Amino acid sequence: MNKTPRQQKYVNKKRIIQCIRECSPVSRAEIAVKLRLSKPTVSLAVDELLQEKWIFEKGIGESSSQGGRRPIQLFFNEKAAYIIGVDIGGTKVKIVLCDLCGNIQAETGFLTSDYLQTGLLEQMALEIERLIARSPIEKDRILGMGVGIPGIMQTASGLVIEAPSIGWVQYPFIAEAKRFFNFPIFIDNDVNAAVLGEQWLGNALNKRNVLFIAVGTGIGCGMILNNQLYRGASSAAGEIGYMVTNKEEMLRDFKPAFHRYGYLESVAGGKAIGDHFTEAVRKNPHHYLFALAQSSQLSGADAFSAAASGDAAAIAVIHEAIEHLAYGIVNACSLLNPEVIILGGGVLHSAAYIIPRIQEIIERYLPSPAEMKTARLGENAGALGAVSLFLREYDGLLNSRDEEDH
Repeated sequence: MNKTPRQQKYVNKKRIIQCIRECSPVSRAEIAVKLRLSKPTVSLAVDELLQEKWIFEKGIGESSSQGGRRPIQLFFNEKAAYIIGVDIGGTKVKIVLCDLCGNIQAETGFLTSDYLQTGLLEQMALEIERLIARSPIEKDRILGMGVGIPGIMQTASGLVIEAPSIGWVQYPFIAEAKRFFNFPIFIDNDVNAAVLGEQWLGNALNKRNVLFIAVGTGIGCGMILNNQLYRGASSAAGEIGYMVTNKEEMLRDFKPAFHRYGYLESVAGGKAIGDHFTEAVRKNPHHYLFALAQSSQLSGADAFSAAASGDAAAIAVIHEAIEHLAYGIVNACSLLNPEVIILGGGVLHSAAYIIPRIQEIIERYLPSPAEMKTARLGENAGALGAVSLFLREYDGLLNSRDEEDH
């Protein structure tokens, strides 16, 4: 489809700001060469971008070999606008206020369970209001907000179909949020947001095929395939927690760890590891955690801590869980052939113990190799991912998708 001159001008301007973002400091002449655009076209767009304060210039270029005036260098202005990123988790809600390069300017958070009854959105609005009031950033410099939510949703309409850990069913999140916020809002599954964050600023930088596996209470997966976030036909792609890694157990009346949880997360998620460890300890009156296991459930963290000190029961439970997780990863990678697998979620605290064992299994069974790393953004992966989601979805100059992605 042929573009009108006005549309073409906008596309050029968008390409130029992307070039400055990625290559700054850069001169007008260098942009013209890199993007194969005429010098007048570049100059016109640069003048507009300078006026709109998206970029700034400094005369620090190298002089040419013939001597003469040094070219003026252009820089991206990361403080031109700001974005709010929210990661709504089953345990806590994390909120960050970022500049355009993902530098966190201010952050806050609160426990999810404290506000589930009284209204999570009201509390979010209150916290964001306080966050802005405490920072020197003017409210009109905030472009909008990205939100990661643990569940299945219609991203375009902003309807959360189901988010079991926070009890939302058919919840019109964006419609409700508009009562509190007057800027654009984009939502997605929390693990989808996290994979975008790792591709933007983390261990999946410059990778076009990425698998992000979050192992916490449950197990979720975010996928970038050919540089596109892959959501599936009904936005339910990546539910790796439903994979079956032992058909015998499925045939023996399998019971999920939580209502509506899948097989893999019921044998390899944090809750499952804690439950299986509790069972093992209760069978051994001589175990040092026997009394505790009689009165309460042990956690996944208890199991990892016991395994680190050489406890045989904990080691057996964890090895079993790791095997299931590794087989799930082998299945996913056989199908999707990612360049890198990023492991995130609560499991990060035990990554040094888990990753070598997973790698051993995937190297043995996987037809083509894939690099395995932990999430570089750690606890901030979800909130920074929500900022990245906003930048990808917001239809403005800074939209970070390739032109051919549209």
